[in-house]
Amino acid sequence: GWVSFLMYFTGIVLIFLGALLVNKVTGHKVRKSFFIIELPEYKLPSLWFAFKSMCSRGWAYIVKAATIILLCNTVVQIMQTFNWSFQVAETADSSILASIGSAICIIFAPLGFGDWQSTVAVFTGLIAKENVVSTFGVLFGVGSEVAEDDPSLWTAVAAHYTPLAAYSFMIFNLLCAPCFAAMGAIKREMNSAKWTFFAIGYQCVFA
Repeated sequence: GWVSFLMYFTGIVLIFLGALLVNKVTGHKVRKSFFIIELPEYKLPSLWFAFKSMCSRGWAYIVKAATIILLCNTVVQIMQTFNWSFQVAETADSSILASIGSAICIIFAPLGFGDWQSTVAVFTGLIAKENVVSTFGVLFGVGSEVAEDDPSLWTAVAAHYTPLAAYSFMIFNLLCAPCFAAMGAIKREMNSAKWTFFAIGYQCVFA
């Protein structure tokens, strides 16, 4: 609804402003460059290649869900279940996960979501953005296999956030550094560790 439209519009405005800032800092405005590209011959899409591409991308997501996301959810579940004495935590706030998140959450307090649950979700989202939903499922006791449109999850999130804090959290995750796989792609494209760290740091600070 209107929230999705507002996030989309906000993202466009902020990215435009960010591009102006980068252009100002790097000084590209004083350089003249001409980009000429010869368009390839247009061919009608092949249903067979479209089907193969769909299968390839689908399989890649299945592998990702069965390895990275599953491993992350398992670690989150274990760290929320036990305390530092490796005994079952009496409450979620006394778990290993809560103590780590509580030590870091002050960073996000000015953004409106300075609680340990949001902090944990932000960091697991850096592994894979899909982890944000499943992490909330674990933290709010809904289940790690929860879907993003699950009524129980919506109820738990609505009770935890104010509308403005929820919007702030979504905008931050929209604009901050992407998942590890995308970071690897940035490293390959830039071919420079320095500019890779700058790009990731810039995105997080900008968000």
